[in-house]
Amino acid sequence: MVLVRRRLIVVVALLAWSNAPLRAQESRSENRAARLVAAAESQVGVTVRYDSSYRRLVYPGGDVPLEVGVCTDVLVRAYRRALGIDLQQRVHEDMRRAWTVYPKIWGLSRPDANVDHRRVPNLEVFFRRHGEALTPSKDPAAYRPGDIVSWRLAGGQPHIGLVTARQTGGRPLVVHNIGAGVKVEDVLFAYRIVGHFRF
Repeated sequence: MVLVRRRLIVVVALLAWSNAPLRAQESRSENRAARLVAAAESQVGVTVRYDSSYRRLVYPGGDVPLEVGVCTDVLVRAYRRALGIDLQQRVHEDMRRAWTVYPKIWGLSRPDANVDHRRVPNLEVFFRRHGEALTPSKDPAAYRPGDIVSWRLAGGQPHIGLVTARQTGGRPLVVHNIGAGVKVEDVLFAYRIVGHFRF
């Protein structure tokens, strides 16, 4: 009986030890997501206008003035600030490597580091290629803080936002900029979801 109990203790200890790296990885992932969401939410009251006009940007690390932006700028700024990831550079480099897989909606013949990362369809391709693409769901529990959601609005215009840890009515709130500056709102299911990503 004592030998069986000792073996059981050893097995339980080995199981706990073997799951420790997984728990540590999950903890790091949750920490990164929390930092990402905080960086996105910190733009509320700072980016107060929506402006999609074309601008020449520094590369890498370029940005439009902080008081203006579009929906994609919320993600670009959050990833830079929270995780040191420059989506301007990463999207541009990926488009240079794999130009044929990116949309040709704008009639360009080559990548443009000034604007490519500011276009939702390009980010959707990039996140599918380099992140985890999940099946869009109508279940609010399927969306975690830090997840990226892209939609098509009533007129077909693309839109993108970041899921937060805040909720209302069991639905996660989203930080996004749809026209009146960066806001945290209950819009997860307000539009047709076409993309759900983790990156």
